[in-house]
Amino acid sequence: MSKASDMVRTEVNRLSPYNSGLTIDEVQQRYAPARIAKLGSNENPLGPSPSLATTMHAGSEMFRLYPDPAGRKLRQAIADKYAVTEDQIILGNGSEDLLSVISRAVLRLGDAVVTLYPSFPLHEDYATLMGATVKRVAVDDDLTINVDALVEAVRERPRMLLFSNPMNPVGSWLTGGDLSRVLDTVSDETLIVIDEAYAEYAEGDDYTSSLPYLSRRDRPWIVLRTFSKAFGLAGLRIGFGIVGDPELRALLDRVRTPFNANAMAQAAALAALADDEHLARVVALAMAERARVEIFLRSKGVDVAASRGNFLFFNCRQDASVFVEGLLRQGVIVKPWKQQGFDTYVRVSIGSASENDHFMAVLSELL
Repeated sequence: MSKASDMVRTEVNRLSPYNSGLTIDEVQQRYAPARIAKLGSNENPLGPSPSLATTMHAGSEMFRLYPDPAGRKLRQAIADKYAVTEDQIILGNGSEDLLSVISRAVLRLGDAVVTLYPSFPLHEDYATLMGATVKRVAVDDDLTINVDALVEAVRERPRMLLFSNPMNPVGSWLTGGDLSRVLDTVSDETLIVIDEAYAEYAEGDDYTSSLPYLSRRDRPWIVLRTFSKAFGLAGLRIGFGIVGDPELRALLDRVRTPFNANAMAQAAALAALADDEHLARVVALAMAERARVEIFLRSKGVDVAASRGNFLFFNCRQDASVFVEGLLRQGVIVKPWKQQGFDTYVRVSIGSASENDHFMAVLSELL
């Protein structure tokens, strides 16, 4: 009988299992701690807009009927909010679904994909699955983005430039000037894909969305956004892409599954998009608590990256998987990073004040 590994494409064997993190139930069953702070998946501690309660009451019809495959109402609402046209919007089962769609549509065997490193693993995995070659641009020793190296990598005319800004897992970001330098170097042979999953958290004079920079350039581009983070809809799986060229969006539409954005997710996203006050509360809490936790870590002598996400990336100076077990035993879920060269690093999400207090108290004991 053939081995399972012989039955799949060679590229599948090259992939590592995705580190999706532990659930509350898993930690409860393993260690039975008195309380649990789930700070491993960058979830929003305030949850979604309270207006979603009304949406849930209309659930029975949404459960029974297929959703609008084009997501017209949601696409128009997104287009209005971001000052683009509805035919530039594509919906996904989370923005990670769109990473798969783009890779399957665009990448060919032997193509090159340039990305920042350490990376959101799916930025690399979907490229690898399509037989592309991933070219990593590692952060500098201070965990900031090496803009010169990124510019040089782009000069080689890769098939795709794909990175997150702010960067996941580090939290580093490109300023408007640095972003312009990179985009000015890109040729029209390269598809630019910028993942802005954490853009809502990245307020500040030296950060801006890539949309205004890309919209005035005659290059193929896509900006990815999600409702999973600041909008608090991680469990419903809904994200979207803004595509510079409507013709490219229509071609990508052929690759996605027809009902990849379910009806409940579309309705919830519409409600979340309309509640600016709740989003402002979410962002304000994250920024205040991120600063508080960062000050704490630095006071303990811990090397931590400056971040514009709702998370912090720090060096525990030992095998992170072993170190994290000490936190798990006392009910704190964080994510040990497992990419080569960064396996002593931990990413901790910014939670509620009480969750962050719990994390800091346990970490103080471990240190």
